[in-house]
Amino acid sequence: MVTVIYEDADVLVVNKPWGMLVHKDTEASTEATLVDWFLERSPDSYGVGEVERLRDGASLPRSGIVHRLDRETSGVMILAKTQDVFLHLKAQFHDRLVEKEYRTCVYGTMKKEWGTIDRPIGRSSKDFRQRSAQRGARGLLRPAVTNWELIRQSGTHAYLRVMPKTGRTHQIRVHLKAINHPIVCDQLYAPTFPCDLGFGRLALHAYSLKIMLPSAGEQTFIAPLPDEFERALKVMDADGGAGKVS
Repeated sequence: MVTVIYEDADVLVVNKPWGMLVHKDTEASTEATLVDWFLERSPDSYGVGEVERLRDGASLPRSGIVHRLDRETSGVMILAKTQDVFLHLKAQFHDRLVEKEYRTCVYGTMKKEWGTIDRPIGRSSKDFRQRSAQRGARGLLRPAVTNWELIRQSGTHAYLRVMPKTGRTHQIRVHLKAINHPIVCDQLYAPTFPCDLGFGRLALHAYSLKIMLPSAGEQTFIAPLPDEFERALKVMDADGGAGKVS
């Protein structure tokens, strides 16, 4: 279920549930999306934003969508109600003025308390669905930077705060895989790993978003950790977890 975090005349900020598509990926798709939900609540926002052009020439409106989360990722998203507001917000994402923080559980333990992953991302040479930040990536390699900070870890897993500075497709998932710490239950990038810690979904949550609103100034929005994350942290504690959750 979509939960509203904040709303005014310009924007709607929500906590997107995992498993929900942000917008349709084919013209024939009948699956309910965040855009569908948004337009039911704000029908006057139809057509706000950009239109996605498919290979066959068809177009898919992405009403209100300023940025995206993967289907499997939960957390904070901001939607624009008018075109002027869309352009205002989009410029901040483009200029990397928006501060995004994710929370994730990964396989393995970290040797440092923090770090930066600065690796360009291209397409995988093995799977057309994947991106890659490793040798052999093909196509246009786009610069990508991800900062991470260790919050706590057990003997087998780590719980991280992740701050992407760029917004490439699958960036966090790809970057963490590239340093040999794929995200727990990532069935696309770590299909041979078990979905442990009690997760039955990708262990990635968009926790907070700091952005300048047209009418309300600078705001920080937080989507509380989902229950499955809280349960996973208890499992990590029982397995010898250390450190303080913040």
